[in-house]
Amino acid sequence: MAEIYLDNSASTRPHPEVSDFMGSIQDREYGNPSSLHQKGLDSEKLLEEARRRIAAFFSGKEDEIYFTSGGTEANNLAVKGAALRNRNRGRHLITSQIEHPSVLNCFRYLEEEEGFAVDYLPVDSRGLVDPGQVKELVNKNTILVSIMHVNNEIGSIQPLEEIGPLIKAGNPSALLHVDAVQSFARMELDLKAWQADLVSCSAHKIHGPRGAGGLWVKKGTLLQPLLHGGGQEKELRPGTENVPAAAGFGLAAQLTGESRQRKADATSSLKLAFYRTLLNSGVEFHVNGPSPEEGAVHIINLSFPALPAEALLHSLEERGIFASAGSACHSRKPEPSHILQALNLDDRRLYSALRFSFSINNSEEEVEFAAAETAEAVKELKSFLNR
Repeated sequence: MAEIYLDNSASTRPHPEVSDFMGSIQDREYGNPSSLHQKGLDSEKLLEEARRRIAAFFSGKEDEIYFTSGGTEANNLAVKGAALRNRNRGRHLITSQIEHPSVLNCFRYLEEEEGFAVDYLPVDSRGLVDPGQVKELVNKNTILVSIMHVNNEIGSIQPLEEIGPLIKAGNPSALLHVDAVQSFARMELDLKAWQADLVSCSAHKIHGPRGAGGLWVKKGTLLQPLLHGGGQEKELRPGTENVPAAAGFGLAAQLTGESRQRKADATSSLKLAFYRTLLNSGVEFHVNGPSPEEGAVHIINLSFPALPAEALLHSLEERGIFASAGSACHSRKPEPSHILQALNLDDRRLYSALRFSFSINNSEEEVEFAAAETAEAVKELKSFLNR
């Protein structure tokens, strides 16, 4: 049975060129980039080439790119690093209710353990923050605002070009952090329009390796390191660099960014083909968040009312289709996604949500087949539950 992988928001299959490149580095370029001999210098060159490739998406400023172990570490370094380093200027923070846990849990830590005041912005039914609310909340004590670019679960795209200038108008010294893990190399990062100071990215969302990420830090932005050690990454992120992963990240960024608009259009067509096939199948479902035409090109979140998400997910897996449940299980107690809760969905939709996410590795034929199989799985489960 052929596999159809529709969980690309969680992780993507690495480009073959990336896997080959990393393998060759692992075998031959094993020197420590901090060493002064030739092996070390060769590794340092690979690291700097990766930095240049990633910097191409951040106005080409390679000295503003810092490598991390992934998006989670990048978000932690940005949020906790900025808040702790700048708390002498104020103790007010702002974020949204639908951020990734690696951002939300940082704010909860800062609020509960470090005494910061945090405002958590609500979103509308499309999963969008109201820029006007941001404007109302920013004050002279605000030192950090963190708003993600593309939501990992529902695909909403925040109006950062409106939000950023409002933050700076309210307090020019307030920092803006953007979690761009789902949009880096896929979409334009308009740093100037956003007036961003910190932007996080990750490799395994763009057909690169797991365990590699990065943080863009605008020159002059002060952060407190989370780790202490040697002088790597200009002492902001110490520890011997993972050269194969960083190099793989750089190559994946370059390959993903090539013909970006063509790839975005192709991925959007796949998502719409999936949606329209389901629409024609006659099964009941609801789109959570933005409409298929408005959201990120690679993500759609759907609820199949009154059907347990986990049951439908396993039924799809038996058919060779891999998607993602819209809820997670903690301590064997099903808890609906905080993102879907923020949309104020009823229980019938909260507990029946699945996320389907697409990539350039998918074909129209297989996504249409997957949609038809999803419809059949829904009908079978409903028939079984109604016995």
